[in-house]
Amino acid sequence: MRMTSTVLITGANRGVGLALAEHYHGDGWHVIGVCRTPSPELDDVAGQVIDGIDVTSPADVARLATALDGARLDVLINNAGMLHDEVLGELDFEAIRAQMEINAYAPLRVVEALLPCLGEGAKIANITSRMGSIADNDSGGRYGYRASKAALNAFGKSLAVDLAPRGIAVAQLHPGYVKTRMVNFGGLIGPEEAAAGIAERIAALTLATSGGFWHSNGEALPW
Repeated sequence: MRMTSTVLITGANRGVGLALAEHYHGDGWHVIGVCRTPSPELDDVAGQVIDGIDVTSPADVARLATALDGARLDVLINNAGMLHDEVLGELDFEAIRAQMEINAYAPLRVVEALLPCLGEGAKIANITSRMGSIADNDSGGRYGYRASKAALNAFGKSLAVDLAPRGIAVAQLHPGYVKTRMVNFGGLIGPEEAAAGIAERIAALTLATSGGFWHSNGEALPW
């Protein structure tokens, strides 16, 4: 009988993804780390590393599903992401499009492909950002990042509704302003603190609270 819980994390080779892999490994979970390029740090904590996966590629996501071969996942964490800073008057629409692909479309693509691995009681965590909140936007800019995370939030809410009959809960989780390469290490909290908060929110997630949008510290965020 399967006793160890399994978590799959995309973008697991560094930053918040790696911190999540380390956190769940420390708690005795079987960690499946998914990434484009592996890292020695991920190799140390993941029970399985599936590398060479670009989550924006239909072929790569199909290969990921094949590699899993229907293995049961207790938690799926869509963590892979991208941030560009566009300036009005000099907008880079290719960069905006790329952010939509990886931040919004890719998590939905991964969930769709891995549905056979998600049974009753499974949980999905989409790592979003409070920058995807329309109500909270009082500083403008970041067109691609904001729009892509708002789209991810909308996708996640629909997933929560559609997956409820299957007993699968979904959360949109903002990790906080984390000291990672994405923000040139200028954040307010470390990846370990963010990962601990995210894991706590996932542990507390139920079908009754599915579809919510939270900060990793537990604060409910506005849409």
